[in-house]
Amino acid sequence: MEDLDAASRSILQWDKLKGKSILITGACGLICSCLVDIIMYRNEHFGDDINVYALCRGWEASKNRFPSYFSSGLFNVVNQDVCDEINLDAGVDYIIHGASHAHPVVFANDPVGTMMTNFYGMHNILQFARKNNCCRVLFISSGEVYGEMSGSMAPFAEAYSGHVDPMDVRSCYPSSKRAAETLCVSFASQYDVDVVVARLSHVYGPNMKNTDSRAIASFIRDAAAGRDIVMKSQGTQVRGYCYVVDAASAILTIMFSGKCCDAYNVSDRKSVISVRDMARLVAKCGKTKLVVSEPSELEKTGYTPVVRQVLDSSKLEALGWTARTHIKDGISKTLNIFKEVSGYK
Repeated sequence: MEDLDAASRSILQWDKLKGKSILITGACGLICSCLVDIIMYRNEHFGDDINVYALCRGWEASKNRFPSYFSSGLFNVVNQDVCDEINLDAGVDYIIHGASHAHPVVFANDPVGTMMTNFYGMHNILQFARKNNCCRVLFISSGEVYGEMSGSMAPFAEAYSGHVDPMDVRSCYPSSKRAAETLCVSFASQYDVDVVVARLSHVYGPNMKNTDSRAIASFIRDAAAGRDIVMKSQGTQVRGYCYVVDAASAILTIMFSGKCCDAYNVSDRKSVISVRDMARLVAKCGKTKLVVSEPSELEKTGYTPVVRQVLDSSKLEALGWTARTHIKDGISKTLNIFKEVSGYK
């Protein structure tokens, strides 16, 4: 609640959304469920009267994630797959599109579904926006679109474009995110749809799902349960991280203030760390041990080959956004909440 209050006060230009309506896809996921929480917090504490349409594939998931919002009169569930034509009669003013397969096990098990969700889902959202004259569509993309960097160790700026191997199955995710971004600017050019893109770094937080197979999610679940943290590599890869509430506030900042057809990196410049050091930090905060183990062949299939993935957030910071939660504090918060809600001691 402290995080939600701080985020709702730090974001400017709420007047653009006051009394309006917003469709959020992937609303039960890590990032978009936090967006729903921030907006509903604004409704409750600031009287913003924002109608939220939360698109989720599972009705039960939405009831479990948002039990207190249904009685507000401002929260509506759209129960469907984003790969189908958007089934919503009401017009909406804004759309945040975050529905996507987003963790390694899914990439390995369902690369076709990963690609189709990213591309067809984006197409359906843009068609809906075009037909309903939406004010703006924000697409939640990924820092993985940059691919592998050659030579320089500088953080990725938005104009950079590195190598993604189209013949590698793991490329199902970055390649389809790239294609979806191009589809966004194509709709803007051909149909005047107002679109903006947020490219996210590695996001974590207390609302990560138990099915999330990313390293940081697995490490935090194990530490919260008092189990040894098992690292399935040497952990030399360097990543930029961002606490989920900071990521959500960045997305809203971009939606309100970003330039049409521009992309903005979302990353905390003070939370750049190797996977090994991140695992050690989680182990220290959780008072448990770190061990190294060999990954299975399936796990290897889902791993990204990119050694260094660090995003330059200067362009976003110029809009007035600042990351507030350093990774050490974010991991500590996340562990404490995981322990509380899971009954771990």
